[in-house]
Amino acid sequence: MSDVILVGLPYIAVALAILVGVYRFKTDTFSHSSFSSQLLENQKLFWGSALWHYAIVLILLAHFIAFLIPPLWGVIYGGATVAFEAFGLILSLVGFLALGWLMMRRFSSRRVFVVTSRMDWVVVSLLLLQMALGFLVALSYRWGGQWFVSSTAPWLWSLATLNPQADYVSAMPFLVQLHFLVGFLLIALYPFSRLVHLVFFPIHYLWRPYQRVIWNRAPRPGLGAARSVPEDIRLRRLSS
Repeated sequence: MSDVILVGLPYIAVALAILVGVYRFKTDTFSHSSFSSQLLENQKLFWGSALWHYAIVLILLAHFIAFLIPPLWGVIYGGATVAFEAFGLILSLVGFLALGWLMMRRFSSRRVFVVTSRMDWVVVSLLLLQMALGFLVALSYRWGGQWFVSSTAPWLWSLATLNPQADYVSAMPFLVQLHFLVGFLLIALYPFSRLVHLVFFPIHYLWRPYQRVIWNRAPRPGLGAARSVPEDIRLRRLSS
């Protein structure tokens, strides 16, 4: 089972992300968007989205530096170990709370709830779980910036060089391996969800044709359906 999670799943997830992602980009370019619901509700979106993006960008940046340039990460982390550990915990907590706020927004706003797909709920739930796992890992197994470089980074490099060495992380606690599992599940779901906007920067907006959005949805009872207006009132409004 360990080999399935630590070797098989990463390759399946990355293959899906690349192949399906490229296919989607070639066949449905306009879908590479976050499909922002800002026009439907803005105040809650601003606070949740801003905090979430700041937190997740810094967290991912730290992970990428530790993976791609371990010596540089060792210098940065070694100079302020306690501060980095505390800052990582704070970022994990802020990201979790911000994402929870965004999920609550989708429940509390009827207009936003209507445009939320099943995949949105799946992805947001997995992201919430991943942030919670990251916080628990950082809280339970201290000095993650050190053991990440000596265990997780070599494992990831072994996968990247097509020479998988699951022994680097197979003895790690269940909580840490679950963190890996959810991470690769999110990578596998990337091409099927709104996450595609993460790697496709909107540079092509400079030359792509404009997009016309036409609402073609029949009004539903109780969802702001327009009430009928007598003909004579409508005529008076037109004449005025």
